[in-house]
Amino acid sequence: MLAFGPLELKSNLFLSPLAGYTNLPFRLTIRELGGLDLATTDLVNARSLIERNPKALKLIETNAQDKPLAVQLFGNIPEEMRDAALYLQDLGVASIDINMGCPVKKVCRVGGGSAMMMELDQTAKLVKGMVDALKIPVSAKMRLGWDNNNITAPDLARALEDVGIAAIFVHGRTRQQGFDGKVSLAGIRAVAQAVSTVPVIGNGDVTSSEAAKLMIDETGCSGISIGRGAFYNPWIFKNTQTFLTEGRLVPEPNFEERIRVMCRHLDLMIEVFGEFKACLMFRKVAPWYSKRFGPAKPFNRKIVHIQSKDEFDRLLAEFLNWRQAFLDDQGQLLERYQPSAMTPDFAEEPEVFRREHIPVPKGPVEVW
Repeated sequence: MLAFGPLELKSNLFLSPLAGYTNLPFRLTIRELGGLDLATTDLVNARSLIERNPKALKLIETNAQDKPLAVQLFGNIPEEMRDAALYLQDLGVASIDINMGCPVKKVCRVGGGSAMMMELDQTAKLVKGMVDALKIPVSAKMRLGWDNNNITAPDLARALEDVGIAAIFVHGRTRQQGFDGKVSLAGIRAVAQAVSTVPVIGNGDVTSSEAAKLMIDETGCSGISIGRGAFYNPWIFKNTQTFLTEGRLVPEPNFEERIRVMCRHLDLMIEVFGEFKACLMFRKVAPWYSKRFGPAKPFNRKIVHIQSKDEFDRLLAEFLNWRQAFLDDQGQLLERYQPSAMTPDFAEEPEVFRREHIPVPKGPVEVW
């Protein structure tokens, strides 16, 4: 359906890397639901990989069900980026993604992330060294530019196309914006129009199938990368693929399916991280699922304190019993308690969907 150099992908929908979230258990959860082919790890420091830092190695942990997989590297030293990529290629990774969009200060101050968008020649040279050394495709994830006075993405995209980049992912905001304001579809379109042979993948504020299709229609991008929208709705890849290929909107999953997937996610986290650490990590994962449970105050209040699987099971059983008070005779949630009646309509304007319920870093980007 979409080619990244020699890599033939079955889907043009991608899971965006999000530090602390897009770990192996979440990737597997998404893959089991369908609609996703190439997924990307959290960003990993190239030097840490070369030094075989245990934390870096944990970030790239994978298994046979987690394919095809891209690893996202950050750094600005050409030799380190090349050597880390060669190590990953030897491990069987399908693709290397270079982070040129992270706005976080600790990444930018060492010349990585969004800082790479300010040094086009230097960045192109680094990419060429990696492309020339590797047999697997190399992609880049960027923003529109450093700020509104430095919209460098189109020029950078052309420079990267010239040195053999396989694909370009572009978030429709500048580094200065962080996650404020609206994604610029015009900005993504300018990047798509700047190149002639490289697929451009749009990213930002896609929380529904309709938003994904609109981004493709309005920008001419070849695919969509989804990050926070996938945490709010892990089914978004399967449902969006259906909408793009068949023009059919899929009904939202029912409560039982949401519970099943939430429990499966925790089981996978326990397999990968061990019970105690997995439960601590799941404290910030479970609330994503409960946003569409309807009344869930007791669950939300207690879930952020779990320390074991048994404790989670007891809490879930208590919640399911408590929830009975909000159901009708057919076991359906009463209309006045439906999540859609309790939260704002997500469609605010055609090109952007609200993100009030999707946490992002707060304050000026310089303090992140």
